[in-house]
Amino acid sequence: MTSLPLTASSENDETSGAVNRRDPILHFLDKIRLSATTREDAMEDNEGEESPTELNTINSAGGFLIVSPDKLSVKYTNTNLHSHDVGVAQANKPAPFKCLTYYFEIFVKDAGVKGKVAIGFTKEGFIMRRQPGWEVNSCGYHGDDGNIYRGKGTGEAFGPTYTTGDTVGGGINYASQEFFFTKNGAFVGKIPKDIKGHLFPTVAVHSQNEEVSVNFGKKKFVFDVKGYETSARNKQQMAIEKIAIPPNIGYGLVKTYLLHYGYEETLNAFNLATKTTVPPILIAQENVMDEDDSSYDLHQRKTLRKLVRNGDIDAALANLQDWYPQIVQDDKSVVCFLLHCQKFIEFVRVGKLAEGVKFGRLELAKFVGLTEFQDIIEDCFALLVYSKPEESPVRYFLEDSQRELVADAVNAAVLSTNPDKKDVRHLHSHLEMLLRQLTVCCLERRSINGDQGETFRLHHVLNNNSTRR
Repeated sequence: MTSLPLTASSENDETSGAVNRRDPILHFLDKIRLSATTREDAMEDNEGEESPTELNTINSAGGFLIVSPDKLSVKYTNTNLHSHDVGVAQANKPAPFKCLTYYFEIFVKDAGVKGKVAIGFTKEGFIMRRQPGWEVNSCGYHGDDGNIYRGKGTGEAFGPTYTTGDTVGGGINYASQEFFFTKNGAFVGKIPKDIKGHLFPTVAVHSQNEEVSVNFGKKKFVFDVKGYETSARNKQQMAIEKIAIPPNIGYGLVKTYLLHYGYEETLNAFNLATKTTVPPILIAQENVMDEDDSSYDLHQRKTLRKLVRNGDIDAALANLQDWYPQIVQDDKSVVCFLLHCQKFIEFVRVGKLAEGVKFGRLELAKFVGLTEFQDIIEDCFALLVYSKPEESPVRYFLEDSQRELVADAVNAAVLSTNPDKKDVRHLHSHLEMLLRQLTVCCLERRSINGDQGETFRLHHVLNNNSTRR
């Protein structure tokens, strides 16, 4: 198969960078780029962190303890003459933090002479001859007195003591920024997490014959971590659901959303279904959602959306030419580019590759060399390289979401022709602006927590809530 040209002609070189930077539809190009990176980012979030697997035998109080060959058990071999004779071992990796929680457990094989076993979290530069919690930037739950220690030598009443035969766990809840500890599968308590940066799971022994084994997750935990996470999420959801919102606020958000995107038939059904169920509530004038802008040319926008969603790009272009010639007057505008790309994609979707190549040479070539389009058009052409493009890295072009994106761009272009439009905010529905604000707030909150906790992904949240309901 003859390849399509990926370098600009001299004519295109002269017009390189000619895309109108004020084009209100320009941000839809970034949405396409986001589609290309979303899967890669999700994989990085899920797989980019290493979790602890064993104890670190290099950075440990080697003179006071013996680490087992599998690096999952420690035994105190000294006689505990001084407070700095502690046998301490950190995990080989810090606790991962792009998650809701991290958790590990120890099993007390032998409490030894004094039962001074401890479990906790410490920083990388922790003094390895001191109990976790005795030094700054560390915390520890101690078995001999059941106290919690947080960066100083004196403890605070916290939970029960623990001894031979007990299983004790330590965890981090990144959402609430708390440490929590367990004993024999039961939740003991929690304390604020006031230590920043990477933290290492840590165990300590401090009297003769004390011996503990560590479980970093290779074996089933005694404590139900998944149940704890589910409970934490449910509490958060319940707190959200307790927030009182007038019924007609939600009604207004949904209605303006349907209006904005031209879902005329769905809007009619929605209005019919809610006609007698939404009570009238007085709202301050500044909070009233203006439906006039979103109602602009609703029927035409519905027709255009349906055509694009069905892959009938020629008909969509013809209607635009008849109804809104100003939109397609510049044949190198963002809307024209997106529609021509979609036309090429439709050829690939139905396996008409020869026709796709011909169309690319005749129509898409004029966009080659335009800076704003170059990376996207190259990815489009890449569909021809793969024998199974639907399984390729650029398969997102073939998904229905790509058609929806192009339909959204056409819809926004039509709204931009409204002579009564007030400002650029008309390009987004009220619901979208609300969700954008939610996203910003969640990202800011995570940033304040040192970028710890689950990465906020709006689609993931919405899908999970939809499944739960």
